[in-house]
Amino acid sequence: MPADTKVPTRSALIAAFATIYLVWGSTYLGMHIAVETMPPFLMAAARFLIAGSMLFAFLKLRGAPMPSLRQWRINTLIGTLLLLGGNGAVVWASQYLPSGIIALLIGIGPLFIVITEWAWPGGLRPTPRTFAAMLLGFTGVVWLAAPWRNTAHGGLHLGGVLAILIGCIAWALGSITSRHAKHGATPAQAAALQMLGGGAALLLVAWLHGDFARLDINGVSPRSWLAFLYLVGIGSLVGYSTFVWLMKNCAPALVATYGYVNPVVAVFLGWLILGEPISTRTLIASTIIITSVILITLEKNQPGPSTPRPKNTR
Repeated sequence: MPADTKVPTRSALIAAFATIYLVWGSTYLGMHIAVETMPPFLMAAARFLIAGSMLFAFLKLRGAPMPSLRQWRINTLIGTLLLLGGNGAVVWASQYLPSGIIALLIGIGPLFIVITEWAWPGGLRPTPRTFAAMLLGFTGVVWLAAPWRNTAHGGLHLGGVLAILIGCIAWALGSITSRHAKHGATPAQAAALQMLGGGAALLLVAWLHGDFARLDINGVSPRSWLAFLYLVGIGSLVGYSTFVWLMKNCAPALVATYGYVNPVVAVFLGWLILGEPISTRTLIASTIIITSVILITLEKNQPGPSTPRPKNTR
């Protein structure tokens, strides 16, 4: 995880973006393997509670102060949106959709970030080009999901697709809230609190979903345990902490570029490790989705005469 510096160096930024590009592209595969023999919400809850506790303890050993009630409250809200709403949806959908397809669907997440920025007080109104790109992105999702085809003939599980779209909305809300929240915690402290708060919310949902009754420790496969350990150590401690740091040090539209790099990594890994097929429709839909996201990112990174540059909160 990058150090908490006021002015990040170019090398730190490059390392951080490379981390969320590659690490988060691989976590879709990790979640897909973990939920093969682990209840989805309980797995996710344990993942973030363990990672959050480890990071919290590490920061305390380094002399970090105890967080205030306000810091707990704000970061628990953010963690619930990101980890229960966003990650929880992905974990649940991993039971029904291939990991590469999930990553491609999440590739439209930056579209929701654009909408959330617009709705935020003082946010920027999307341009006509942005609206056109959003429509293009949804066209790609519809083509990818193929609701006119049933699952047996190549269509996707519509419940899983809907869960991913809802998760994208929750992730956008959590991301922009974390960008603008004034709570005084460092990015590392915020990441720990968000993982603990979000993990607790996931634990509650796991109980309501019946995951505790479904858990069979002896039935968890070795590869699911390995995937779980990878998600705790690399996906959460490294990947999530890096994401929180980037949201405080870069414009959200720039951070959101992981949305069209992760699918490439996830589809390749799904094909390489799990033998997930890559069909012509998948390639066409992924091209449409990625093109729409790139268009929006370029639009957001080119301020016009009346468009203020992103506020520097460093």
